[in-house]
Amino acid sequence: SKAPLSAEERKALLQAALDARALAYCPYSNFRVGASLLLGDGRIIKGGNVENASYPAGICAERSALLTAQASCFPPTAATSSAKSPLQGQIRAIAVSSDLPSSPCSPCGVCRQFIREFCELDMPIYMVWGEWREECESDDEVEGSKTKGRIVRTLEELLPLSFGPEELARPRDA
Repeated sequence: SKAPLSAEERKALLQAALDARALAYCPYSNFRVGASLLLGDGRIIKGGNVENASYPAGICAERSALLTAQASCFPPTAATSSAKSPLQGQIRAIAVSSDLPSSPCSPCGVCRQFIREFCELDMPIYMVWGEWREECESDDEVEGSKTKGRIVRTLEELLPLSFGPEELARPRDA
């Protein structure tokens, strides 16, 4: 398991998820969602949900942030384009927020599976209330806690018995 986030990293990640709501394009639902990723090198990547008149063509904030990171931070080369993504193993934590003032916004099922492609099962996913403020944070972290306007779960807790890229490399009967 990786080292836990410092209080400063956690605060920056949660604030970035709240700020990312401004990136949302949601003229149909008016439901803004923001997501942020903390990369191993300390960078934070943000994404917002983007709706489309053809509803299934829209994309959630989590996938928007992951695609931004994949395309701009770790562009694959010819040597890696058919291998695993260079983004795999580089994400230390994800945060997701909405405008709901006092309840979490959890990644949808499709996003959980999409996150699984790029992230370790023990990676924390923070679900942040819209009313969360940095001054409510303390320096201690209790994994799985529901305090101070956020809840945190690991990817494995949100997507148990998951199917990931390593499954395709396993031998199978012909």
